[in-house]
Amino acid sequence: MTSPRAETTELVIFDCDGVLLDSEVIACSADAEALTRVGYQITTAEIVERFAGVPADAMYAAVEADLGRPLPATFRADVKRSVLERYRSELRAIDGAAEVLSSMKTRKCVASSSAPAKLALGLVEADLFELLYPGIFSTALVSRGKPHPDLFEYAARAMAVGSERCLVVEDSVAGVTAATAAGMRCIGFTGGAHCAKDHRERLSAAGATTVISDLRQLMTFVE
Repeated sequence: MTSPRAETTELVIFDCDGVLLDSEVIACSADAEALTRVGYQITTAEIVERFAGVPADAMYAAVEADLGRPLPATFRADVKRSVLERYRSELRAIDGAAEVLSSMKTRKCVASSSAPAKLALGLVEADLFELLYPGIFSTALVSRGKPHPDLFEYAARAMAVGSERCLVVEDSVAGVTAATAAGMRCIGFTGGAHCAKDHRERLSAAGATTVISDLRQLMTFVE
């Protein structure tokens, strides 16, 4: 695989859940439990494989299409409340995240499929918010979420950096697909608790130029 080169990178765009925060397993577990309760049998692992990196609205729309009926009116609010409660007690930063963000000289930002409140709370709880502010971009800023390129393109424009000078760090197939569609190089990351044994192969197949399992390995490619 081709390795991204530091001299061509002016902006590193981090995904948040599963890259900076070890949060995917929390959110996916909450969704799996809630969906199973309303008659849509699905495991946490299946949520990860099918929907990791995809905005919640798109995931729920797909589930409703499978069910042939809408989810309960309070479903989204109930899941959101459950996830936010778990964030306050269970959430941890990915090992090495604070170290990398603190030491990196290359400009950086985060572009996440999370809603603004969830994104901000997660970064605050993990003590990463101030290391990224004001470069914090939520899927709410664009009309189409990942796997579409819109959010990464928005972040690059906001940071005034061309797509060809951006390097994305992503843990999901949807995110790698979005980065590739935006014309950006992408490093896959498999250090989150949700990553299965075949995660490296799936990210590579989606277009990741290389895959790392320790976030500190990123410093091989950027200053």
